Amino acid sequence: MAETGNLSVPAARRSNGPGLWSNPVTWLRIAIIVGILAIWEATAASGLLYRDVVPSLLAIGRALAKLLSNPEYYWHLSVTAGEVGTGLVIGGLLGLTVGIAFGASKLLGKSFEPYLYYLGPTPKIIFFPIMIMWFGVGPGSKVAMGAISCFFPIALSAAAGMRQIDEVLIRVGRSFRASTSQMVMKIYLPAMRLPVVNGVRLGLGVAIIGTLLAETKLSNRGIGYLIIQAYSLFDMPSMYAMLIVLFIIAIGANALVGRIGRFDAIKQK
Repeated sequence: MAETGNLSVPAARRSNGPGLWSNPVTWLRIAIIVGILAIWEATAASGLLYRDVVPSLLAIGRALAKLLSNPEYYWHLSVTAGEVGTGLVIGGLLGLTVGIAFGASKLLGKSFEPYLYYLGPTPKIIFFPIMIMWFGVGPGSKVAMGAISCFFPIALSAAAGMRQIDEVLIRVGRSFRASTSQMVMKIYLPAMRLPVVNGVRLGLGVAIIGTLLAETKLSNRGIGYLIIQAYSLFDMPSMYAMLIVLFIIAIGANALVGRIGRFDAIKQK
């Protein structure tokens, strides 16, 4: 028994795999980040580009600290977050509804889905003048841009997810005479969870892009407005600082959506 106990510990350790810092992938990722920062700093110090186009990391760090200590910045951030969130909810629900309808009906899918593929890659900023006429120059047009941006990837992902559902599950639901809402909540959505989560992750990214572009074109509030203001004043450190914060927030939101999807998958198992 003693020998068995001695052998079981190394076996358990081996099953856990290499640690975080002994994993070569981790060191490669760190090396890539360090290399990018080194190239950036060398470019800033070389003077090859116009002054402050590539500011030093120290200047960006100072601008970042100043930005995060400014209460007004968080108000603008809340404005953009509200516009993106509202647009994602509206566009996501519409996209999910349309995707389920197209995936459930071959007639609708073959008739209308090609239009989604054609319009999906189209830059949504071309619709912004229409959004201004419909919803005005206030937050409504920005929310509309976020909604129309995220609609297409969510709708296409939902339609593809519907076609991947096992026919057995659908027949079981129909045999129990489930209503349409029960089929959607009990059969469709759980079975197409992963495609929908991937669609939401893509939709979140393009919703942020669409909203920020709208804020840079016509707005006096939001992160896009601050970025274009910093660019107009040639305050490059502040502009890069805002882009860094925005990049980190987008990564965090994307990771949160993915984690929620994985949590639901484990919960249902």
